[in-house]
Amino acid sequence: MRPLAYTRAATAAQALQACAQEGAQSDETAQGAMFIAGGTNLVDLMKLQIMRPHHLIDLNATPLADIVVSDSGGLRLGAMARNAQTAYHPQVQQRYPLLAAAILAAASAQIRNMASNGGNLLQRTRCTYFYDPATPCNKRRRGSGCSAIGGLNKYHAILGASEHCIATHPSDMCVALAALDASVHVRGPAGAREIAFAEFHRLPGAEPERDTVLEEGELIEYIALPDADDLVAHSAYLKIRERLSYAFGLVSVAAALALDDDGRIVRARIALGGVAHKPWRRPESEVCLVGLVPGREAFGHAADLLLEGAVAQHDNGFKITLARRTVVRALEAAAAGTQVAHPGRGVAA
Repeated sequence: MRPLAYTRAATAAQALQACAQEGAQSDETAQGAMFIAGGTNLVDLMKLQIMRPHHLIDLNATPLADIVVSDSGGLRLGAMARNAQTAYHPQVQQRYPLLAAAILAAASAQIRNMASNGGNLLQRTRCTYFYDPATPCNKRRRGSGCSAIGGLNKYHAILGASEHCIATHPSDMCVALAALDASVHVRGPAGAREIAFAEFHRLPGAEPERDTVLEEGELIEYIALPDADDLVAHSAYLKIRERLSYAFGLVSVAAALALDDDGRIVRARIALGGVAHKPWRRPESEVCLVGLVPGREAFGHAADLLLEGAVAQHDNGFKITLARRTVVRALEAAAAGTQVAHPGRGVAA
């Protein structure tokens, strides 16, 4: 039997100290210490022997669950706040309906009640080969090969992939956070730092086992949202999946527009999920909409820019067409005006 130590930290400082004593774990060797929050992903991976920490540091007693208005007028989402708590928080629903819709499109009510905001950012891919220890997977063991390339790859990446990995990031929440220009605030042995959300998740490159830019021993303390009141009236989160609930998206889109008094676009935000190793966003696809009247032709051009360079695998060529249509539909829904998110559909449009 493999021994497993357990520490219940009362503060972030205690958690970091316990982690430093053991050595943090963030790669495929699965040794050392790991932080655990809701455990909705990590526990499954431990059962499958994919992640094998020998020391778990429980963060549930730490005071990292607050959701508060920041000094800059935005919102701070505590890393230990639960997904459900975040989605139904009055400040989130009133000021960031795009985020509320994305969270409610994810998983099930039971999982949203347990999953933490920080854990959502760190969840691993749902690539079936990653979850099958009997098959080669570079995310589990670098250099072993990617079974999805040449295998069953219907759900895999069409953007930002490499010869080493074509897995996709599974989060809905992260797609909305990318569109909203969030930032991630972390603390580790070298102190505190802020990471722009666009830089937080990595493309696979030659190191597909590394999902994020977190350094060894770093702990997420909170996610910061900038003021986005001009986007409240026109936002939509659209998730296309094979069944209505408890399914990962084939493609998802977070779209938000700010319109002037003449109905022209003054600011646009578009992020894609289900298509890459990280939420996919390209500023040029947003800039091209500024000054235009919302319409299908303009939205189609933005979608083409967002999807430029997309490469299909054997089974997932449909994703390119599907993604383009979903971007256009999400932008049309956003232009029509934000509606209340429906927990079963996850569409704020």
